[in-house]
Amino acid sequence: MTPAVRSGQNGGRHIGAPLANMSTRHAHLKSPVSEHDHADGPADAAVTLVEYGDFECSHCGQAYPIVKEIQARLRGRLRFVFRNFPLTHSHAHALSAAEAAEAAAAQGKFWEMHGTLFEHQKRLDDAHLIEYARSVGLDEPRFVAEMEARAHFTRVEAQFNGGVDSGVHATPTFFINGVRHDGSWDFETLLTGCLSHMKT
Repeated sequence: MTPAVRSGQNGGRHIGAPLANMSTRHAHLKSPVSEHDHADGPADAAVTLVEYGDFECSHCGQAYPIVKEIQARLRGRLRFVFRNFPLTHSHAHALSAAEAAEAAAAQGKFWEMHGTLFEHQKRLDDAHLIEYARSVGLDEPRFVAEMEARAHFTRVEAQFNGGVDSGVHATPTFFINGVRHDGSWDFETLLTGCLSHMKT
């Protein structure tokens, strides 16, 4: 997992908070899933899997197809929620990518951009972000204007700070029905965690 940092800076805007003294015990999600989240799956699903992730994090890139496979396996019984947790000290393009995802969400294309960013996570500079916006069918002038205005920074920051409050200190971090998953996130372990919460 990629460790989180105390703070980051991008374009004069700061994100993050002190992350010292994180408990190794199970933590609970402090910010309940709501209609404001990016969720894929039924609201009444037996299991809600929340990921705090960074689009430039290689570990999150490895987890991306694993989550997709779990979604396919538990289709109809799983709701997947993604929250941004950009590690700006380690990843130069993480914050811009997170803001791009939120700009896409504003046009109803979050999941399309989410997949595109993870599938091209080694090319997240501004020019490529515009290319991806075009490829998923966004209004390009609107996307560019919102990115230049940092229109979605506050939303990304709120997700990051919510993660910190919930004990997130690395990416990816998963919560299953509100409880932090502290084990491995390989397919079998994460699937077993989802199934075990489904039975409780």
